[in-house]
Amino acid sequence: MHAISLNVNGHDHYLTVEGRRTLADMLRHDLGYTGAHLGCEHGICGACTVLMDGAPVRACLVFGVQAAGTQVRTVEGLAAAGQLSDLQQSFSDHHALQCGFCTPGFLMLAEAYLAEAATEASVEAGPLTEEQARELVASNLCRCTGYQGIVEAVLAISAARAEARAEARAATQACGAPETGG
Repeated sequence: MHAISLNVNGHDHYLTVEGRRTLADMLRHDLGYTGAHLGCEHGICGACTVLMDGAPVRACLVFGVQAAGTQVRTVEGLAAAGQLSDLQQSFSDHHALQCGFCTPGFLMLAEAYLAEAATEASVEAGPLTEEQARELVASNLCRCTGYQGIVEAVLAISAARAEARAEARAATQACGAPETGG
């Protein structure tokens, strides 16, 4: 047994876990974060995708002890103050879910990619192309939607976030303030 601490969706947790217990099982059964779904339990389907220190990981392949000292974000951490995140709302608007089993994994994967694209590539990074969005979602499996709604939802939010960055950049330049990344 291992005593660990980690932060999940902004909340600190302290628990004792077996060395062989997966992060997915720890999140679901020990901490009550049931949004990460267990599908294949081999890392192929992506339904258990969560963010660990900002990077998407398959929670079924990570041992809970490996998450000690990290910040984990689950699909439950996307919404704020009872309101869906822009990405969650886009999934709803574009009918990017049917049964919903794979949806948390797609949301977390897309959230990580869009956040990284906004900070790492450049503050002037434009929206994803359809080809980029299709490549992104191809790493997770969905048996209901045919992916078109998922691609449309990701493209819509990518475009909206790129536009917001451009507007913020223009406002900063208009005020004569130096540009900052983000």
